[in-house]
Amino acid sequence: MDAIVNTVTGPIPASQLGRTLVHEHVLIGMPGWFMNACAPAFKRKEAIERVVDAFQQLHSYDVRTVIDPCPMDLGRDVEFYAEVSQKSGINLVCATGAYVESMGIPYTLNALSVEMVAECFIKEIEIGVAETGIRCGVIKIATGDGKVTDYERKMLTAAAMAAKAVGVPLISHTQNCTCGHDQIDIVTGQGVRASSLIVGHSCGTRDLDYQKSLADRGAFVGFDRFGIETEVPDAVRMHNLKAMVDIGHKDRVVVSHDAVSCWLGWIRGADPIELHNALPNWKMTHLFENILPELKKMGMRKDEVDHILVENPRRYFADAFLR
Repeated sequence: MDAIVNTVTGPIPASQLGRTLVHEHVLIGMPGWFMNACAPAFKRKEAIERVVDAFQQLHSYDVRTVIDPCPMDLGRDVEFYAEVSQKSGINLVCATGAYVESMGIPYTLNALSVEMVAECFIKEIEIGVAETGIRCGVIKIATGDGKVTDYERKMLTAAAMAAKAVGVPLISHTQNCTCGHDQIDIVTGQGVRASSLIVGHSCGTRDLDYQKSLADRGAFVGFDRFGIETEVPDAVRMHNLKAMVDIGHKDRVVVSHDAVSCWLGWIRGADPIELHNALPNWKMTHLFENILPELKKMGMRKDEVDHILVENPRRYFADAFLR
């Protein structure tokens, strides 16, 4: 049976996802972004035009699907996503779930029981976000640096309960390549297979053994921050990605950039333009313009690239759907 994937414009079979980037953002707003009166006002029409242009560039590289794992508390706007999807021709999969405690909005969900939090996630998957009717297709989980807080453990447990109940996969944020195994432990402890989880941002380290250890447990390993060279150079990411393929983990790696096409307000008190100027390759087309040609020179075959971009995202949804 083909898995069914919720996109912001309606459900599609997983076999129709095509080339997929697993971790990109249409727009992000850090909690309280609207309180900075010095930041420029958000102009929705201009933002839509700018984001659609970026996604149409992506479409020219034969990308057909993007997962936007923005959780509930980072400015998620599913109607904005739907308009971008309709105008760009890119399938967009949006997320329910909650962000890391130190950078999210923990008060409300922490006041609920774990069962009630799971019900909130399930509602957004089965019925839709608020009154939009737009249904989420993945659940976002997130942990901080080096330690899973009690709140984060509660959110991960609720997310795993919801994933198990409705058959959608989980996608994570990790901080500084820590707590990946904690995430797997919590998720599998609720009866969800590790293959239904992408351990996100696992490429921000030179530690190939860490990446391999996640794959050995059956999780998908997110090489999903190409272009963010303040963590590690992309040369390290390419080396380790190629190594993962060569040692037999072609089935367990997925790729993306974690790029943000539009910011609500400022980021960390600065104009986002400054951030993007400092990271000129932090954009959704970087893989196709620079990384894949270089990987080809390193000996990666076209069928291996296609497996990572097409087959692995399909299997990620299929494994969760079958649960």
